[in-house]
Amino acid sequence: IYANPTITKYFHERTKHQGLGIKWTRQYAQQHSSTNKEISMSAILSSLKLVNAKRQNSIDPVVFRRNKLNEKLKIQIAMALAMNKGEIFTVKRIRKERDEVSGLTSMIEVSKRVKTWWFTNIDTKRVAVQLFYGNKVIDLAKGKNAVEVANGDELIAVLSKLQEAVLDGSLDSQIEQAADSVKARFNKRKIG
Repeated sequence: IYANPTITKYFHERTKHQGLGIKWTRQYAQQHSSTNKEISMSAILSSLKLVNAKRQNSIDPVVFRRNKLNEKLKIQIAMALAMNKGEIFTVKRIRKERDEVSGLTSMIEVSKRVKTWWFTNIDTKRVAVQLFYGNKVIDLAKGKNAVEVANGDELIAVLSKLQEAVLDGSLDSQIEQAADSVKARFNKRKIG
């Protein structure tokens, strides 16, 4: 009946003196343990706020692209801030590595290589900032794919403004064009 042999022995001894059988003891224990569980479960559940919720399985592709680009812009802003302060900036990621001897896999933290989206323009000798989706440059206006900045503070301000433009949907059509060209390139690889 019970996992503890001392308690089981005690119940057997007690039921012998009362003239009750072992079968009755098992039934009694089962009835009372299930009743106590039901009372405690209903008390626990009644203390919670129960609702009928439905999980969203898919996200709107436009919102997904905005969020993806926003995350990349956050990294660029953090890189620019670190550069302004004279610090070294690294992005870490977790990678699985398998030990060849033991065959065990372990998680290790490694530095991720991140490319800056700004560079010195050859023509004007000033810093230009481009916006990337994957490895495709996004046109900010027709025939214009970069913003020119004078210094590090202006670079951070421009990156922040580009982030606002991405989040409010101003660049959705340009992001979609870049995403489609990236998709087309992947489809060519699958076919060929």
